[in-house]
Amino acid sequence: MKHFVKKSVLALASLAVFSLVSGSAMADAKNPKIGFSIDDLRVERWARDRDFFTAAAEKLGAKVFVQSADASEARQISQIENLISRGVDVIVIVPFNATVLTNTIKEAKKAGIKVLSYDRLILNADVDAYISFDNEKVGEMQAEGVVKAQPKGNYYLLGGSPTDNNAKMLREGQMKVLKPYIDKGDIKVVGQQWVKDWNPTEALSIVENALTANNNKIDAIVASNDGTAGGAIQALAAQKLAGKVPVSGQDADLAAIKRVIAGTQTMTVYKPLKLIATEAATLSVQLARNEKPNYNSQYDNGFKKVDTILLKPTPLTKANVNLVVDDGFYTAAQIGTK
Repeated sequence: MKHFVKKSVLALASLAVFSLVSGSAMADAKNPKIGFSIDDLRVERWARDRDFFTAAAEKLGAKVFVQSADASEARQISQIENLISRGVDVIVIVPFNATVLTNTIKEAKKAGIKVLSYDRLILNADVDAYISFDNEKVGEMQAEGVVKAQPKGNYYLLGGSPTDNNAKMLREGQMKVLKPYIDKGDIKVVGQQWVKDWNPTEALSIVENALTANNNKIDAIVASNDGTAGGAIQALAAQKLAGKVPVSGQDADLAAIKRVIAGTQTMTVYKPLKLIATEAATLSVQLARNEKPNYNSQYDNGFKKVDTILLKPTPLTKANVNLVVDDGFYTAAQIGTK
């Protein structure tokens, strides 16, 4: 009997040690806890991601805890630390600054928590998986849309946030399309600038200065998202150039869809948020349950080759803009076609 009790005590002790070491290995696989740390919920796009993600994750039995960093890297680090202390099984992160999370993620991994990089790749950190639309492809689509509308002349390149790795991927895609035209002398890049925090007001100011510096002789603007496109178009409108200078974008923001219909924005890139959010929810639950997801790519983030799911984006112009209505992304009344 003594021998049996001793063995039982030893078994319980080793189980306790195992649970401390493995953290989420002891998680409730049926009802995993998922933390969702988002760059900035004040941005329309991220609020939609949150809603789709939460609905899909809850349908799979998960409980989701959402935090918004409101465009502050310090706040995001502190919120991720909070999610670690809550003992979640997986943390899904839309990074505000992709380069500063190495140590925080190290803490998560030490606690046995899986980490999923959402839409933007976290750099130099031990993330378990990455899910995004093919950002290089988005960049190609942006440049193709503008080149189709204006194959020659003075181009201005309006980049995204310098702290966002996606901005650099977009630029790589844009240049893949533009370089042959630049080499031929058909396109001249008269300026390029990154836009801090993807801020439309900063984009407005950059384009105002660019127009002044070039005596309004800018023939096309490759803008990396709809917010920066909006700022650029505001600057063009002040010079009575809106609709005459092609401008790209991405995200299919409602204001951008209206500009595409009005003809002041040439195109946007539609990335069905329901698709990425639903796929990310499934991936998170699979990670929590130690199941094997169907990855279709890998990205080197400077620390490791990260298993990746890449989704396909769609370019939208005036000709096919109704796709957002067909998909239930917006109603005809919202985009003003009813």
